[in-house]
Order: sequence, then structure tokens, then C-alpha cells
Amino acid sequence: MRAFLFLLSLLVVAPSAFAAKTILVMGDSLSAGYGIRPQQAWPSLLAERLADERPDYSVANLSISGETTAGGRSRFTAALAEHKPAVVILALGANDGLRGLPLKQMENNLETMIAAAQKAGARVLLAGMRLPPNYGPYAEQFFQRFGSVARAEKTAYLPFLLEPVASRPELFQADGLHPTAAAQPLLLDHVWTALRPLLK
Repeated sequence: MRAFLFLLSLLVVAPSAFAAKTILVMGDSLSAGYGIRPQQAWPSLLAERLADERPDYSVANLSISGETTAGGRSRFTAALAEHKPAVVILALGANDGLRGLPLKQMENNLETMIAAAQKAGARVLLAGMRLPPNYGPYAEQFFQRFGSVARAEKTAYLPFLLEPVASRPELFQADGLHPTAAAQPLLLDHVWTALRPLLK
């Protein structure tokens, strides 16, 4: 009888014990798949890779085209509560830069989200961004803020999300800003190098 009850308890516990841990992606159009099919975007390709290599993880992609760090911050508490992620990928800031928003504001928003994720027990990967050189000194200051935030919050850091495709115009859509479907596997491989050590 005792052995039967033990086996029964395993059956009850097993589904929750082996439930996939969530990787929450909070990004903008670069992660939402702007101009391509959603299933072609790098977070969807990440989900496919995880299904093959790390089925103990799943992906919740909450990226929205046009999103700023302020917009992400306004949604972040609810996202943490709903998905209870083990890992958070923060890929926000590009729209702050393109709009010339105050860098201190962007920095504060990123730090607040990272701190909230860490408090909730999630590991964080911060993905940085660069602006076109015609933005002048603001462009370099913008880029440096991501590194400053990562150091201050002691979190994993990918300096430039678009690094593997930035110098290849053929991998961008007509607007010159958004990568094509052909670029997405390269972005996935780039993110994977920084993400993989966080998949404990």
C-alpha cells in the first residue's frame, strides 16, 4: 500500500516537476519579426532549437514593434507574474535611440526591469544596440549605456544584437533597419552564444 501511494504521488508531481522553464523575450520589431512571418523571427527559431536541444525550456516572445524601454517597463511586472520566467532576454532600446529619447531614462528603465527580473529569480541577458553614425556623439553614448547597465546590474550582456548582419545590406529589408528572414538564423546563433550559459 505504501509503495502504491508513493507511485501515485510521483504521477501527481511529475507534470509540474518537468514543466518547461520559460525564456521571456522582451523586445521591439527586431525581435517581433517585423516584415517577415512571425515564425521566421529569431525567437521562434530559438523555440525550435530548444525543442531539439533543451526541451526543458520554452519561449514566450512578448516583443512589440515600436516598443521603447518605457513601454517594456510598463508591461514587465505583469509579464513576470504571468510567465514566471527562468531567463529574460531584454532586447529593448533601439526605438529610444532612434527617437533621441533621454539616455538616462532608457538606462533607468533597463535597470528597473533587470532588477525586477532578478528579484523574481530570473537570469537576464541584456542585448545592446547601435545607432547609425549620423546620430553623432549621441550614438556612441547610446551604445555605451547598455554596457554600463550590464555592469551595474551584474547581468549577462550581448553588446550588439545585429552584429552578425550589420555590415551586410543584403540581409536587411528595404527600410535598411529590419533584418530579412535570411538574417534570422544568424541572429539566433549570435544570441545563442550568450544565452546558452544561462540555461542551467
